[in-house]
Amino acid sequence: MNPDSEIAFEFPGVIRIYESGRAVRLSETTLVSPGIDTETGVTSKDVKINPSTGVSARIYLPEISCQDKKLPIIVYCHGGSFVSGSAFDSPDHAFMNRLASQARAIAVSVEYRLAPENPIRIQYDDTLEVLKWVTSHADFGPEPWLTNYCDFTNVFVIGFSSGGNVAHNVALRDVHFKGLVLIHPYFITSKKLPQEPTDLIREKLEELWWYICPGTSGLDDPRANPEADGAPSLKELNCDRVMVCLAEDYLMLRGKVYYEALEANGWGENAELLESTGQGHGFFLEKPDSEAAHEMMRRLLAFINRG
Repeated sequence: MNPDSEIAFEFPGVIRIYESGRAVRLSETTLVSPGIDTETGVTSKDVKINPSTGVSARIYLPEISCQDKKLPIIVYCHGGSFVSGSAFDSPDHAFMNRLASQARAIAVSVEYRLAPENPIRIQYDDTLEVLKWVTSHADFGPEPWLTNYCDFTNVFVIGFSSGGNVAHNVALRDVHFKGLVLIHPYFITSKKLPQEPTDLIREKLEELWWYICPGTSGLDDPRANPEADGAPSLKELNCDRVMVCLAEDYLMLRGKVYYEALEANGWGENAELLESTGQGHGFFLEKPDSEAAHEMMRRLLAFINRG
């Protein structure tokens, strides 16, 4: 058999991986250009962070009404099971425009390299590099939107789905920031609760982990399961507060376990939970005008502007 044509793994609608390691992405990504968003007035542009690796980001600047007021910073990690998606994808771009406008914040959406060609932990390293690039502007830096308008004591890292996994793992690194938000985070385990789903999507997410994280110890690798034996304590998260947003999806109960672990580790009033009843994975991207999406946005704004 030709290893370049023999299928080793397929996640329907997401990715097909051949025995040779060649990957074919099956999900649709609609890339959009930066510019001025007529609905929100937010202006965006793309910045190359590391020319040697190709790591880049899209930066969002809301309309500035008061030159003296410094704005919070949001660093965003898109979803896509580590293997698809983009900071430049239309739904994520639209979400960043809305969030930057309503939060009155500078947003930086990370274009990290995708697995399996770039195995985990590269996504963590790319995001950390962007976060360090952002915070380095506290003294001085090449990006005027950051140096002129940002409050570097007010940095938030937000991740959706696999981006939530990335955000969690980055929060265990050496850069302190104000708040961490995990939206429908990608956490898995071999020790599922009786009520956890065992459907095709969950099965494929678990199988995929072996292909995107070579050398992994399995589904209880601390990078995939923050509650696994030997995982860093959630007390070590390098931020001041944490918000966990859950939907009624195949990852909900793992997210709930994570939130309960925050409570058990003494986060108290600095840990928040939002459960969007009856909503599916990524609903806020697919149905941005729904009441559930508006409620999630209200909670995000309150979390960011809490002081």
